[in-house]
Amino acid sequence: MKKIIHALLLIIIIATVGCRQKEEPKAPYQFPTGPVQAGPLQAQDDVRILKEAVKNDPRNIDAWIKLGNIMMDSSRFNEAIEAYQKALAIDPKNVDVRVDMGTCYRNAGRPDAAVKEYRKALEINPKHPNGRKNLAVVLAYDLHDNKQAAKEFEKYLELDPDAPDAAQIRQEIQKLKSAK
Repeated sequence: MKKIIHALLLIIIIATVGCRQKEEPKAPYQFPTGPVQAGPLQAQDDVRILKEAVKNDPRNIDAWIKLGNIMMDSSRFNEAIEAYQKALAIDPKNVDVRVDMGTCYRNAGRPDAAVKEYRKALEINPKHPNGRKNLAVVLAYDLHDNKQAAKEFEKYLELDPDAPDAAQIRQEIQKLKSAK
């Protein structure tokens, strides 16, 4: 389903870019029929299309977000951060983008910046489960603030008590609380 949405988003972006060009319109990217197997070449095409879209329309928040997502999925965390920053300049209250950017900061070796983004996201929406869990992970494993990490994991479980990882999180809370 995610791949179908991805394909539809790119088609919309291509159509938008095509409508705004004054020169001869380019043939839109032809998506393969059947199940889509996104590999390195597909990602490169997507990046090229999205970069063209944001070049032609720098306020195209959907293209910035999609570009950030592709960069994050490709472990190109600094480029993802740049794209997410552009999206947040358009919509600073986009909690999902803030959480994803926090994850990129963590993966880029900047846990303090990750915590800052997660906390900004949680100021906007205190009930964002992934924001809580991701904040707890960085606090526990990168910053070694076990007490605060345990609190954030507990808040995560309050928000989603039946989460698939709930049993594992409960065990982790106990480990954090018993650690010195």
